[in-house]
Amino acid sequence: MSTELILASTIFIAIGVVLSLFFVSTKHIGPNNKDSIIKNSVYESGVTNPIGTTKIRFSIKFYLVAISFLLFDVELVYMFPWAINVVELGYMGLVKMFIFMGLLFAGLIYIYKKKALLWD
Repeated sequence: MSTELILASTIFIAIGVVLSLFFVSTKHIGPNNKDSIIKNSVYESGVTNPIGTTKIRFSIKFYLVAISFLLFDVELVYMFPWAINVVELGYMGLVKMFIFMGLLFAGLIYIYKKKALLWD
């Protein structure tokens, strides 16, 4: 068997499994309740009747902190494999990781200078 045929059959089987599971889960497995007023009503922390409106403006600082967290969290995805293979990578791998960490540290200093981490 050629590799193209194996790849095509694997992709076909994967798509078939995903579509069949999607069909089975939406039609046969899950609850099939009809829409009602209670089901379509808003649920707010255990309170049936919500207080206030949904048009509350959040401070941009929440988003800045969230994006900063994601940025510095993704760096760990690159650091774990490097830490496992640090011996095989040698000094060049060490230098490249210090450059990478230096760029991230420069980003942290930039965020600190813009006062994105200070709360009013």
